[in-house]
Amino acid sequence: MSKNIDELKELTDQELGEELKKAKEELFQVKFQLALKQLENTAKIGQLRHRIAQIQTVKQQRLLSKGEVKSA
Repeated sequence: MSKNIDELKELTDQELGEELKKAKEELFQVKFQLALKQLENTAKIGQLRHRIAQIQTVKQQRLLSKGEVKSA
């Protein structure tokens, strides 16, 4: 989670997909820990959701710049 949005923009589409998959898996694990009352840092959930949103934003910007998706 150390990469900022500028570093995300430098990644390839495949690398972005892998980052998104890792972040979603980590979010699942953290939510599971929360349910089991094993999570000490509850802010981690918000950080991961923010990270996922950043990755999805970069992916969407790329699609729009390629003209593959019509903007609303």
